[in-house]
Amino acid sequence: MSTELHLEPLTKEAFAPFGDVLDVAGDPDKIINQGLCGRYHDRANIDMVDGRAGISLFKAEARQFPITLDMMERHPQGSQAFLPMSFDPFVVVVAPDAGGRPGQPRAFLTSAGQGINFARGTWHGVLTPIHVPGLFAVVDRIGEGPNLQEHWFDTPFTILG
Repeated sequence: MSTELHLEPLTKEAFAPFGDVLDVAGDPDKIINQGLCGRYHDRANIDMVDGRAGISLFKAEARQFPITLDMMERHPQGSQAFLPMSFDPFVVVVAPDAGGRPGQPRAFLTSAGQGINFARGTWHGVLTPIHVPGLFAVVDRIGEGPNLQEHWFDTPFTILG
């Protein structure tokens, strides 16, 4: 496994194994509000077990490159969507499952205005804004029972800008 991660642009195709890219690419599905608003309908698979969808606000400190990736987490009971509340790109790190632990991580850089929805059970890095204010709306599972698994790497990865 390489310990250096190079940023990839976030595309729907590249991110598909890990979840959904949320953006307004292409034509809207519907025009609403007397023709003044385009609706990009049903862009994420909100997937939950034994709980309900909730909206929380996260305010994270902006990071600077190089970024150290020493831990990844996943949520086996529900998907998790991150919607930036500013028009700034952020870093998204994901990995395939490799026998109950993360495989080789991949680092993506969103375009301004993109959000993401991690599929239920997807290994991912922590929220990683690279600009202030680092404010995000998060849609995820609210419910009883364990919904967080963490994996700490013996050798950290370095994300290069």
